[in-house]
Amino acid sequence: MKILKELDDAKLVIVDLEVKLGDKFRSAPTLCAKYKGKIIPLNTAHDGRPILMKEENSIKN
Repeated sequence: MKILKELDDAKLVIVDLEVKLGDKFRSAPTLCAKYKGKIIPLNTAHDGRPILMKEENSIKN
């Protein structure tokens, strides 16, 4: 493994993320990256599995 570059404009944030599970809404604190004005979750809200930090995984604010 090697580091290609450090992203200077990325910031770690914790958001209260709401998701719909079945017919119910649930929320939980979720670790996210704020990058290029977008919020990208770094783990799933329902079971905590890691997610790749890709812009296509961003959440509309």
